[in-house]
Amino acid sequence: MKYFKFLIAICFLGVLFSCGGDDDICESGEGTPRMKVAFRSLDSGKEKALDTLYVAVDYGAGKVDLGKLAKIDSRLIPLRVDNSPYTDVYFKLTYNGAESKVRINYTTKSTYVSPGCGIKKSYENLSSELVTPNPVQKLEAGQNQIENEDKTNLYLSF
Repeated sequence: MKYFKFLIAICFLGVLFSCGGDDDICESGEGTPRMKVAFRSLDSGKEKALDTLYVAVDYGAGKVDLGKLAKIDSRLIPLRVDNSPYTDVYFKLTYNGAESKVRINYTTKSTYVSPGCGIKKSYENLSSELVTPNPVQKLEAGQNQIENEDKTNLYLSF
């Protein structure tokens, strides 16, 4: 019985000291940032909110639907994390409506963050090209690098 209590105490102390910190959880914006897209009126050039917006992205294996959002003034869109120099993003205002294709070109830089987060991609030298112009009529560049998700990188004019 004496050895059994000793074994229980050793197990308890082992469990107590084996609990690690939260360094394996990727929090507080340490991961790869997303591109922020805002919307403007084609007539006035002022920022506006959209009633609905459907977004799809081609990550290299076909289009992935990111879904519909309603009553929005900006949208965060994840870009490709492989070594591709561009990402194709598709925008439409209605489910069965016309779809605009926008190609986002960039260069990437990889930075090691932590064992839990792995590698963080930074996007630099952003430029965009409007491949299919309906319903998006015009593109305007914002900040040309993605460091965090605070600043707008691209303005779409409808």
